[in-house]
Amino acid sequence: MPAWLLVFVSPLSSTSVHAADSSSPLRVGVAPTMPPMIFKEGGKVVGAEADLAQVLGRELHRSVTFVELDWIDLLDALEAGKIDIVMSSMSITRARLARFAFSDPYLRVGQMALVRADDKFRFSPLGSGLGSQKVGLIKGTTADLLAQQEFPRAKRKYYKSGEEAAQALAKKKIDAYISDSTMIWYLAGKYETEGLVVASTVFSDETLAWPMRRSDQGLVDSVNQALKSMNQSGELNQVLKRWMPKLQ
Repeated sequence: MPAWLLVFVSPLSSTSVHAADSSSPLRVGVAPTMPPMIFKEGGKVVGAEADLAQVLGRELHRSVTFVELDWIDLLDALEAGKIDIVMSSMSITRARLARFAFSDPYLRVGQMALVRADDKFRFSPLGSGLGSQKVGLIKGTTADLLAQQEFPRAKRKYYKSGEEAAQALAKKKIDAYISDSTMIWYLAGKYETEGLVVASTVFSDETLAWPMRRSDQGLVDSVNQALKSMNQSGELNQVLKRWMPKLQ
């Protein structure tokens, strides 16, 4: 995977640690449909975010409880106090920043497209090629917003998971699937024998981080301190490379 596309992001600033409530589990909201970051395998929530959640729980001296939700419901559940933090491959946007506090970013990604091998050059550059095509998306993601803004004439088709979208692409029900580069590269490897490849265009430059309620400043500070520790020890790097071996 290109080093310029996925790079580790150092904490933006050092923060003081407020006392964390270690008496209750850390309720981590996840939409486990985004491999390799967060997904289910054998009925268990796994992936880079799942591993990072366990490391975070250890750093905060709190047990971790995964709360599974649809992607589009994650932020509403956070706002309603049903979860404490979202760890589900969520990028920072202005709209999200207006509602929530975010941890320091930990990974840079971009929006990319998965296409059939025969169409790899047909959709390059993708900006013009996708104008009136059928595009697969997960509702409420930054890829969904990008498609609405950049490809308003495209026929958007929504899926619950990247796996479902990749299968639809292989069956020619859609012409491309747009998502975070982490998922696109993962799916390209998994569905290589079915002729799916990564298109060359990168649509955006984004950073992943973990949203929390602004009223939970103590938790925000503690999470940032934990991220700083994970970055300095190399554990952040190790977890991400475990799930994305090509990451540089």
